[in-house]
Amino acid sequence: MAARRLSSLLSLSAASSAAAATRTSLYSFGQFSSWGRGISSSFSTSAATDDPISPSIQIDHTQLLINGKFVEAVSGKTFPTLDPRTGDVIAQIAEGDAEDVNRAVAAARRAFDEGPWPKMTAYERSRIMLRFADLLEKHTEEIAALETWDNGKPYEQAANTEIPMVVRMFRYYAGWADKIHGLTVPADGQHHVQTLHEPYGVTGLIIPWNFPLLLYSWKVGPALACGNTVVLKTAEQTPLSALYVSKLFHEAGLPPGVLNVVSGFGPTAGAALSSHMDVNKLSFTGSTATGKTVLEQAAKSNLKPVTLELGGKSPFIVCKDADVDKAVELAHSALFFNQGQTCAAGSRTLVHESVYDEFVEKAKARAQKRVVGDPFKKGIEQGPQIDKGQFQKILKYIRSGIESGATLESGGEQLGSKGYYIQPTVFSNVQDDMLIAKEEIFGPVQSISKFKNLDDVIQRANATPYGLAAGVFTQNIDTVNTLTRALRVGTVWINCYDIIDAAIPFGGFKMSGHGREKGIYGLSSYLQVKAVVTPLKDPAWL
Repeated sequence: MAARRLSSLLSLSAASSAAAATRTSLYSFGQFSSWGRGISSSFSTSAATDDPISPSIQIDHTQLLINGKFVEAVSGKTFPTLDPRTGDVIAQIAEGDAEDVNRAVAAARRAFDEGPWPKMTAYERSRIMLRFADLLEKHTEEIAALETWDNGKPYEQAANTEIPMVVRMFRYYAGWADKIHGLTVPADGQHHVQTLHEPYGVTGLIIPWNFPLLLYSWKVGPALACGNTVVLKTAEQTPLSALYVSKLFHEAGLPPGVLNVVSGFGPTAGAALSSHMDVNKLSFTGSTATGKTVLEQAAKSNLKPVTLELGGKSPFIVCKDADVDKAVELAHSALFFNQGQTCAAGSRTLVHESVYDEFVEKAKARAQKRVVGDPFKKGIEQGPQIDKGQFQKILKYIRSGIESGATLESGGEQLGSKGYYIQPTVFSNVQDDMLIAKEEIFGPVQSISKFKNLDDVIQRANATPYGLAAGVFTQNIDTVNTLTRALRVGTVWINCYDIIDAAIPFGGFKMSGHGREKGIYGLSSYLQVKAVVTPLKDPAWL
């Protein structure tokens, strides 16, 4: 489908005059009382009152992609993928299980052992990846529409930020394809020693629902650049965009069997991939609990190596010398971006006691200004949560925060009567032993706590099983140096947050996973090192 302007992709599902009128009032606000607090909070009511915009893009790809062809599941089963704005069915998707994973792995194995991909020059592989990036760029509007429809994230976020990042990631790894090489190693004695960096073979990649295509690019990009073949399992909540772009990859010249896509559920398709005896390498992004299961299945099968990018409970530290207005805005974005459904969300806001009260009042005011509604609308900051299960889980955590004695400053309830929208929620006076301070909520819930000094905040920031990321807001370089070395996390953002660049490695400490994605470090996840030793006879030099 040729790229089209947004105006041609989107149309009102019900063209009533009332619906047309509401399109002009994107920033309308209503009053909602919060649970048992008598707090009046104003939020956009567009989620509750407007007819949802329906993208006029045809869903063509709902089957499994195996050996370059779209095929039905062996069982013939399908499952629905839902619109989180309404809970309505978008399409029925082929439900892959163990038999389908076997077919996909067999296709990937043939493509690696017998096909042209690993034997192709690295330059030619890079050209195919670059052509794919060009097609992604050409079809940005359609891809973004699928991502928003299936996931609920704002269309403007998908089209203007995430899809360009996906394009950049594939171009970045296309550039690396012909620059992967080993070393010549000096050794004691008369031997020539070299190292080869070789692809693993068949790689199993399992991506999450919160950033379907972004994580697709983080895994598929380096795996293919290194010469591997791929079996990709999509999240059951968001299969549409990966199927669509994988078709474009084949249009770019990718040989059959190199990239296979199986949609299905974790206990069936996911478990079959994790435990498959002919998968040589596994990469998983998702919850820590599921990551443990994946690692166990990989170990009990053929001991395949596993890269894990898992959960987080990242501290956002606001020091006493911070510019409070800037810190409030940055902390707001660090938590509420992508409906709070971000593994690296700054979900523990730790504020120095000298600026705490000012920060809380301004954080509350900023949350109340957040524009929530149909993610296809211009200017929307927050769409619905991914599905009913996640929606109910978040509301349960909010109730827990109230019952445990935290102060509900703003939000706390469902927004509207349809779909999975939640008011941007802010808690103050959060204690470290509360569930909302300890567990990953994965939703629009900001927990603000107070700290006294650097020793206090370092101890508390590290007192968690997670170690994915942290944010530090200060103007003091000595404070920066102290905190960046003391925080046991994989990424520390200083006076910024969520800076996600193709070249910057990403991954966690502790139970946030192991291994790194993106950048040069991401290549090592998909390469094995082989030492080759050859005797030298009467060498002129050593």
